[in-house]
Amino acid sequence: MLQRDHGQGPLIAMIQAAFDRHPKVAALLAGFLSATGFAPLSLWPVTLMCLAALIILIAKASDRRNAFLRGWLFGVGHFTLGLNWIAHAFTFQDAMPHWFGYGAVILLSLYLAVYPGLATLGTWWMTHRFALSPTASLFMLAACWIVTEFLRATLFTGFAWNPLGVILLPTGAAISATVIGTYGLGALVILAAGALMFAVHGQARLGGVIAAPIVLLALIGWVTPAPLIPAGAPRVRVVQPNIGQEEKYSVEAEYRNFEKLRILSGAPRPAPRLIFWPEAAIPAYLDMEPDWRARLAGLLGPGDLLLTGGDKVYFKTVDQNGVPVSELAGANNSVWIVTPQATIAGRYSKAHLVPYGEYLPMRHILEPIGLSRLVPGDADFWPGPGPQSLTLPATLGRPSLKMGVQICYEIIFSGQVIDRDDRPAFLFNPSNDAWFGSWGPVQHLAQARLRALEEGMPIIRSTPTGVSAIIDARGQIVRSIAPNRAGYLDSGLPPALAPTPFSRFGNCLPALFTLGLLGAAVATRRRSR
Repeated sequence: MLQRDHGQGPLIAMIQAAFDRHPKVAALLAGFLSATGFAPLSLWPVTLMCLAALIILIAKASDRRNAFLRGWLFGVGHFTLGLNWIAHAFTFQDAMPHWFGYGAVILLSLYLAVYPGLATLGTWWMTHRFALSPTASLFMLAACWIVTEFLRATLFTGFAWNPLGVILLPTGAAISATVIGTYGLGALVILAAGALMFAVHGQARLGGVIAAPIVLLALIGWVTPAPLIPAGAPRVRVVQPNIGQEEKYSVEAEYRNFEKLRILSGAPRPAPRLIFWPEAAIPAYLDMEPDWRARLAGLLGPGDLLLTGGDKVYFKTVDQNGVPVSELAGANNSVWIVTPQATIAGRYSKAHLVPYGEYLPMRHILEPIGLSRLVPGDADFWPGPGPQSLTLPATLGRPSLKMGVQICYEIIFSGQVIDRDDRPAFLFNPSNDAWFGSWGPVQHLAQARLRALEEGMPIIRSTPTGVSAIIDARGQIVRSIAPNRAGYLDSGLPPALAPTPFSRFGNCLPALFTLGLLGAAVATRRRSR
């Protein structure tokens, strides 16, 4: 796959010698360092260098087993560092020892690493099966990376966190997500790493040819203006109460928490507003508790609407010694639209639930051995029907609006966030990142920005502890509140753009890009021969 350049410098020769002596250690270390390209560090050049090292390691693999093992070890290091925030979530429950969180990170990384391992295995096998040139092998790796990253996001309910392409957000090249989506961005990262690898090995011209389109995309991203907020845009207020996870479910803190939300929402005004509260902001069942609806309506002006997270619960009747008793059966994690008249104008229920967070898979097996959900409660959450657009009724001269909702974790799934047949004007992404440590919230925000880019649609994020933000349709942050601070954002609603190619066709376009990369691999193989 890689031809050694005899004019290489002593440093490169030394690094290659280290790879030859300790390839497994090199793969693990390169994977670990590669995760520094994600937020909060955003050291994307380090990620490119580490991927260049992975390309060299694939080329030097002696057989299929070693090709897979090197990619798998790279993935173990990559996910262990990138997902370190998961360990923090275990400090907010008492059913399991807190130290188990670190074991959970490692166990999850051991599984997720299978996907980069499959990408390197597929690349090595195709390279040797069809005698591919180094350039063709690079295109093959980029194609395999799209396929395996898509599989990671879909198999076994999927875990799409930190797709490789998110590191391109600071570069401007992320604008290509409007066409090839997030999975296509991952292939661009692989190609950029390959260009770097060729340049380091004395093939600067070839590296430049591969890098040139990516640099051009970055320039286009930098010069493409963000859409301006029109003067008559609907007014929004985004509330971040800075309520930590240790306070959220405390009965003693209920009044204090509500007061924070009330004060930050501001006094009722004549001009209509859309007021956004975080996921599960209130401990009430709004369809069953009219007093709570009246309490919320009292915060609203005559033209306001409140968009707040809160559970919808379901009960079942069970027989206890011949006496019928109501028992909690399940719940939806929902967003409610509350009007000034104390009515419910609509509700959305989360469809893509978090395993072990909102429901316990194989409960009858895992519960007896001491495992439980991380979110308090004995009953599991039930999934909603999927992406849909809710109509926000017109009030006081403000026209009605279509709003899409993606609650917390749902926003990370590329191509699965809006109803394409009923396109909304914006997406609301209420979340609870209070248990995500310091790395999780900023990584979550970055992935929300990719959804805005892909769909050409603004996103409103409200979280208890941060990062709350208003994101425009180009994925740029208009305004935000830093983590662990109470505050609010007042702004006009950024406009949506015309549907992007990705918004129209979804992940069919990354699939076509994969075929294009495979075609490029065939073309460069023929030329080399």
